[in-house]
Amino acid sequence: MPALLQTTRGFPMVRIPSRSGGLPVEVCLVAQLGPGGGNQLFASAGSHQRGHASFVDALDEPSAKLFGVDLSKSDRTSLYSFAVDAGGHPFHRHAGHRVFTAIAGSGGAQLRFSTIDDAALQSDPGAFIDSLHVVDVPPDSLFAVRFGGGTWHQFAPRRPGSPHPVFFALSCHTDELGGIDDPALADTIRNDGASIPALTELLPDPVQRLLASKPFHAWRARTTTLSLHAAPDTFALRACARIRERVGRVKRRLAEARRPAGFIGRSFRHAAVPLHAVPAASLLSRQFADDFHHEDMVALTLPPDGDGRGAAELLADVLEGFLANRPQGVSWLMRLRNALVRPLRLRTSPLGCPVSSLLSNDRSRLFAGRHPVLAHEVSIDGRRAEVLLGADDRHLAFRSCVGVEFAPDGIRITLGTRVRCRNPFGRAYMGLIDGVHRRYIAPTMLEMAVAHALQQAEAPSFDGAVAA
Repeated sequence: MPALLQTTRGFPMVRIPSRSGGLPVEVCLVAQLGPGGGNQLFASAGSHQRGHASFVDALDEPSAKLFGVDLSKSDRTSLYSFAVDAGGHPFHRHAGHRVFTAIAGSGGAQLRFSTIDDAALQSDPGAFIDSLHVVDVPPDSLFAVRFGGGTWHQFAPRRPGSPHPVFFALSCHTDELGGIDDPALADTIRNDGASIPALTELLPDPVQRLLASKPFHAWRARTTTLSLHAAPDTFALRACARIRERVGRVKRRLAEARRPAGFIGRSFRHAAVPLHAVPAASLLSRQFADDFHHEDMVALTLPPDGDGRGAAELLADVLEGFLANRPQGVSWLMRLRNALVRPLRLRTSPLGCPVSSLLSNDRSRLFAGRHPVLAHEVSIDGRRAEVLLGADDRHLAFRSCVGVEFAPDGIRITLGTRVRCRNPFGRAYMGLIDGVHRRYIAPTMLEMAVAHALQQAEAPSFDGAVAA
């Protein structure tokens, strides 16, 4: 048993005063996950971290910057994820203040700290050993850590030789420029080019050699053990740890076997509404003017304060949205339709019918250099742009138009369709789908295409993100 055992009804925590007069080291144990949960989270979150655009693997501490500084808005904070696997990582320190929250692996974690001042460290490497304070946290636990700039620290498995990861963490750098004396590094930080390795200083070589001269546990550093549900060094806690280690191995393998996938769903307030008639200026008004059997048009109005894109540029993004951000419900309906009409040798497409010709192989007429169209118009002042789409089939011919118009009351984006039936089957077909086309297919496709176009200007960039 420990030489001193305290019981608390709050969060178990320790506060280690600084020997150099700086901020103390604080560790707080918050909660315990189910058996194996730490390993499972480590594997799952680690796979996403490796796929992140800012991923860096250095100093046995793979990391990724999630949020960076923005000095134009006086924001000097940043947020990183980082992981420490079974091998631990070397003693090091940072100039700035650190706060991080972590999930320990299924073998627990050992947090090693020293707040020795530089003068004492340089004069006697052995003084570093005397200054050490170790904090043990239990397996599969959620804990938080805070310490000041200049604090030497190392994170390692709680049990030597353990195959389990140490932890996965989210670290807040409360002032990325805090304590930075190197002008070149300061400029890098101001340009949001910092990374955890760039902000890291390793122990001097004499101290590293001294530490490596024998196993760490042989130094018998002062140790504080935090635990939940059972006291440290008891049979109950040891038995629980063994169970967690065994379950953790399985859960980590299962999590690593899964392919990482993340999704970003965004919703917008703008809804498409039906128009009573096709505007006379629309390209659609000139199609099948003498004889058509179906006509509809929906419009979506955005606020007038745009993002600087002209009508043609916004229209190109909307057309791209029809391809990249397809409503799942419409896609399922198209699969059903394709299966039903394929024996009749009718035209099939994976894309919703109103804009299905965007997948055409005909490259003779392109809008914005990439979208096949039947025709397009862009006004001289650049405030109105429209494209005509469509195709002819055995039972009917259809024409669709997609337009963008900058008006005093806002930016109006439209999707309209006209159909001329060629035979009784075509009229029966249109009679069957008329309601779902007007109330669901056309408005939903337009709303999701516009959402994609808005995301190009509003959403942050995520590597490998999938619109949903």
